[in-house]
Amino acid sequence: MDNMQRLGEEKVSKLLRDFSIPSIVSMLVGALYNVIDRIFIGNSAGSLGIAGITIGFPIMMIQSALGMMVGIGATALLSIKLGQQKRDDAERIVGNTVTLLFIISIVMTTLGVFFLDPLLVLFGASGEVLPYARDYMRVILVGSIFMGYGMGMNNFIRAEGKPNISMATMLLGTILNAVFAPIFIFVFKWGMTGAALATVTAQGISTAWIILYFLTGKSILKIRRSNLRLRKEIVSGIFALGVSSLAMSVAQSVLSVIMNRSLLTYGGDIAISGVGVIMSLVTLIMMPNMGINTGAQPIIGFNYGARKFDRVKATLKYAIIATTVISTIGYIVMMLFPTQLISVFNSRDAELIAFGRRAIVYFIFFLPLLGFQMVGAGYFMAVGKPKQSIILSLSRQVLILIPALLILPIFFKLNGVLAAIPLSDLLATIITAVWLFVDLKRESRKSVESQGDGFPAMDFGPDPGFGPGGREGEPGPGFAPPGSEALPSANEQKAL
Repeated sequence: MDNMQRLGEEKVSKLLRDFSIPSIVSMLVGALYNVIDRIFIGNSAGSLGIAGITIGFPIMMIQSALGMMVGIGATALLSIKLGQQKRDDAERIVGNTVTLLFIISIVMTTLGVFFLDPLLVLFGASGEVLPYARDYMRVILVGSIFMGYGMGMNNFIRAEGKPNISMATMLLGTILNAVFAPIFIFVFKWGMTGAALATVTAQGISTAWIILYFLTGKSILKIRRSNLRLRKEIVSGIFALGVSSLAMSVAQSVLSVIMNRSLLTYGGDIAISGVGVIMSLVTLIMMPNMGINTGAQPIIGFNYGARKFDRVKATLKYAIIATTVISTIGYIVMMLFPTQLISVFNSRDAELIAFGRRAIVYFIFFLPLLGFQMVGAGYFMAVGKPKQSIILSLSRQVLILIPALLILPIFFKLNGVLAAIPLSDLLATIITAVWLFVDLKRESRKSVESQGDGFPAMDFGPDPGFGPGGREGEPGPGFAPPGSEALPSANEQKAL
């Protein structure tokens, strides 16, 4: 059975697992870069070191977002050309991408290093945190070229239909980072610079792996010197298709800046450090949910186009069940063991642990709802309604949260900063639920009018296939869901 047949005929729960697993693994692997750095830095440089990484995060987001913008836009063009059997045109896109990523990386490094201190101060670095943030980000910026190629060109490997190689590339970088970080930090005693060097070195080796893949004959497409010269029509096409990804990342960077400055104003450096730790923990929970959401989209999209609405609803139902189970398990673990989890990042700083215990309650208050919110937004993208999807995707982290961060602290100080998180989670979920319900009812009505084959009523009963051994009605914590194509960058993952 080929992929097209599978999408329209195979058991939905099995499809969802198969499509999401590679995506989940890749996203978790990418997110671990930042978590590893914060753990080792927290246990060497302390809370000021964690704050330094957190302050530099908006720069890292823009850095990776530029690479992903080129990678996503180029991959979309590339997939079209491959589908049209125009291999020469596809290779021209690959060559232009190589050149474009090089230019963007050099510009990013030059501007970033030159304006580093003013940017860090603007983003919320205090006089105490600034040296830590500077030592870390200076090395990260010099390594922009590795991040650019790693994030941008890894998409091409997936476009060739080799997601396992793409996943192995990301896994290689994360494992190497975990090996290099303790050596550089504790053995060589390089501190913040050592943590950044570990990350850049791991990314450099991972990028070399990708380049070798395209140069040694293993790839379908090749990097050819004749294709490196930029072509206006290719570059403009890449930017047009990738700019929405960049816009969302820039919006999230702005959010990080506002959050950091609010935390500095009302809670000081310890608040920035504590929130940095909590966001690392939340990211590890949200990555599997994002993987399930990404894996569900091609299944929903295909069956929506084929007018198989029962399969659309089944996919939506199973994705919501799986993400809710994962979010709820994460919520329970974080509520039961806040001290132990925060202590992994720094077991000596009593003030950091005390703040973290207090703040974590705010940050995860509506965590069990977020899987539904993410899948609901993904549904609209899958059925060809990108405007709704973009609005819903941005609602939680930008459209609601940014105004809340600007208004609530005026009245409630630090509590207002922390309360902005659950407020945005709740409102975004309500908006998504209403919009999704209305759209499903509308599609059901249209289907009845045209074919008499409407959406079945939403049923969250037992799922045949998510449980251990494939038995019915066993979602359980052991579920390890499904895969996908265009993945967000490591730093984009960290933003969640």
